[in-house]
Amino acid sequence: MNVRVQTGLSIVAVVFTAYLAVGGLVWTAPVAQPALFIAALSLYLVTTWLCVFWGFTPRSVPTTAAPVAADTDGLPRGASLPLWLCLLVLGTAVAVPFATWAAVDEDLRRATFATWSLGGIGALLTIVVVRRRPLVAWIGVVLLGVSSSFWIGILDSLALGLVGAAVWVVAAQLLTRLVDRAAVDTAELTGIQRRSFEWLASQEGRRRERRVRVQQALAVAGPILIRTIESDGDLEPDERERARLAEGSLRDELRGPRLLDEAVRARLQEARLRGSTVTVLDEGGLDAAGPAALDRIRAELADALRGASSERIYIRTSPHPRVAVTVVGRSRRRDDPDGDEVVDLWHEIAHPRPVVDRPTS
Repeated sequence: MNVRVQTGLSIVAVVFTAYLAVGGLVWTAPVAQPALFIAALSLYLVTTWLCVFWGFTPRSVPTTAAPVAADTDGLPRGASLPLWLCLLVLGTAVAVPFATWAAVDEDLRRATFATWSLGGIGALLTIVVVRRRPLVAWIGVVLLGVSSSFWIGILDSLALGLVGAAVWVVAAQLLTRLVDRAAVDTAELTGIQRRSFEWLASQEGRRRERRVRVQQALAVAGPILIRTIESDGDLEPDERERARLAEGSLRDELRGPRLLDEAVRARLQEARLRGSTVTVLDEGGLDAAGPAALDRIRAELADALRGASSERIYIRTSPHPRVAVTVVGRSRRRDDPDGDEVVDLWHEIAHPRPVVDRPTS
């Protein structure tokens, strides 16, 4: 709750309950036991203001250090009253009307200053509802009804304030639920807005990445494409070789950009110049890898490709929790050119383990 709203509501509660207590002090007739009457007023004010200020910590943003309850939806709630204070409220709901009516003569028990406790206890129970103890408030309403019926009768109790006390408790419970519902809706809308911003940011990132890929593709394949168009496809042998290398580089940029840096690109180019067919595929598994881990993976990949002479080289990322990248090379045997291919290169790159600083002794 905002600090200004919380403080404002607390001030209103204090002023209103003090007003009700002052109304009980406006005696229009002599009181038989004034000390008992004033003691009841004092107990009422102490209990009421304890309920108002218990756990009151002004703050604009809820923190985990304060005693804040949470509902099932995960939203922060005002601190509920402790059990001992709830018992004090129920005791007050019984003791204050009893002491008030016991302090005055029987013919004055229906006077305004003698029935102030009906409204006062109703205000106290309304505060208890706001402090997340509705069951305690309803028990207090029942106790107040029983006590007032004993002293002045059920009909006079209903006419002089018991109905109003019950209505206040009902209204407070309804308003509390409405406020909670509004808080839930606000949190849901905030979450939707945050997710939409995240989606827009991811889309913008993807657009930027696509622009970078297009620029890289134009830088790699642009000149040979222009030459191909100008010559109507009639390329010289060295130009065809350049086109083959450009096509391979372009496929690498599109299929495995997370595996590439300048060293890896150079090793792939060297392998293709030696006549190898290289396939690079990023099939997932590196999404959680940070920049340092990717640098180590790329460095090991460049070392694995150095001097590789396989006819076909396959580089794939792996979703395996231990293996990050697998490099496989296949070639036909020199003594059996028409036979099946055999694996002559196999290298697995493990996920780098995070470096943990060990305390020095």
